[in-house]
Amino acid sequence: MAPGLIGRKVGMTRIFTEEGLSQPVTLVKAGPCPVVSVKEMAKDGYNAVQLGFEDVKPSRLSKAVRGVFAKANVPVKKVLREFRVEGVGEFTVGQVLTLEQFPVDGYVDITGKGIGKGFAGVMKRWGFAGGNATHGAHRIHRSPGSIGQNQSPGRVYKNKKMAGHMGDSTVTMQNLKVAAVDLENHLLVIKGSIPGSKGSLVLIKRATKKT
Repeated sequence: MAPGLIGRKVGMTRIFTEEGLSQPVTLVKAGPCPVVSVKEMAKDGYNAVQLGFEDVKPSRLSKAVRGVFAKANVPVKKVLREFRVEGVGEFTVGQVLTLEQFPVDGYVDITGKGIGKGFAGVMKRWGFAGGNATHGAHRIHRSPGSIGQNQSPGRVYKNKKMAGHMGDSTVTMQNLKVAAVDLENHLLVIKGSIPGSKGSLVLIKRATKKT
């Protein structure tokens, strides 16, 4: 089983089905990703494959990171990520993984960093209804209301839904369908939207809950 690929979100567009219906899709430029290192259970305590992505000048990397690529005899890459696998027997250092592992109409899980929304109130962040618009309401239209009890317990419970920083966190969307694969241009076409803004880094894996 291939571990997955590293890619960048290009943006969204649409395609038309055979019935003439418009289908929103997301384009992801994924791979090729060389295998930089192979982690084994006996030596490292877990099985994983370390992949590289995107060419970069060696001077842009630290000496320690350049040493990782020199040891593997692989051209330096800008991004380095690990993918857990069940077994590492089919992987070798220097092997290049491409989009061939993702068939059309198959399903993938995509992990990315969601778009940051800044400081948001409870209505935007958690979907609260807000207060009354009229009937004597005075400057409480978008307030959270009561956040606890009185003397007992005399504090606010942990994880209470309140205003605060929204977005800019790691998000994984599961069971996204592959609409098309362009092996020549290393483009993966996925139905619907995926986490992150244009140009953001994403990790693509085979769907764990759907085949």
